[in-house]
Amino acid sequence: MIIASNVTKKFGKLIALNNVSVTCTRGQAIALIGPNGSGKTTLIKTILGMVIPNSGFITFDQHNIQRDWSYRDRIGYMPQIGRYPENMTIAQVFSMMKDIRSGHRKLDEELIEAFQIPGIQDKRMRTLSGGTRQKVSAALAFLFCPDVLILDEPTAGLDPVASEILKEKIQSERRNGKLILITSHILSELDDVVSEIIYMQDGQLRFHKSLTQLQQDTGQQKLAQAIAHIMKSNAL
Repeated sequence: MIIASNVTKKFGKLIALNNVSVTCTRGQAIALIGPNGSGKTTLIKTILGMVIPNSGFITFDQHNIQRDWSYRDRIGYMPQIGRYPENMTIAQVFSMMKDIRSGHRKLDEELIEAFQIPGIQDKRMRTLSGGTRQKVSAALAFLFCPDVLILDEPTAGLDPVASEILKEKIQSERRNGKLILITSHILSELDDVVSEIIYMQDGQLRFHKSLTQLQQDTGQQKLAQAIAHIMKSNAL
């Protein structure tokens, strides 16, 4: 569904992405992990069309994204830090987004209800805690029934109950055939959610394999332990 072909992106002398090729298919929840500065954010921004590669290209359903920006209408994006008009209420933010994306007749409001957002919808964005902002961002990402979800540190700041609600929603959407890309430094949060792992380092794709294959290769069941095992053994 999303294919990156030999994508390279430079910022001055810094090579943020170095000839990265990867294929992401429907029905998968893929963890995009790696140390800070590995190129994860640049790859996400390239997929979203926010960064233009110096060479290579990305296709979405076999269409080059540089020639057709309409594909972004099929993506739900949850940023690591959601930034909204501070004087708006939660209800006004949702209303604004519905107006902006008025072409979507079908809405998924399951997270709005699960996070009990209607009970706090009159609160202004500037008064919200970080966890509540995360709930708003998550509900907005899923609201328009996208085919692809890109979630950047989705559980950061969420309480345990809200985190479980979101993880169950991710699993449900994967079963419905959605493609989900997740970045997170909290690898323990991904064990029950993801089906594939993309590991990046120094702007390069080091490996892309199923979680099952990674577990078999390392003899470790937990994702954090599997990654630690690979790094310690210099298998990268």
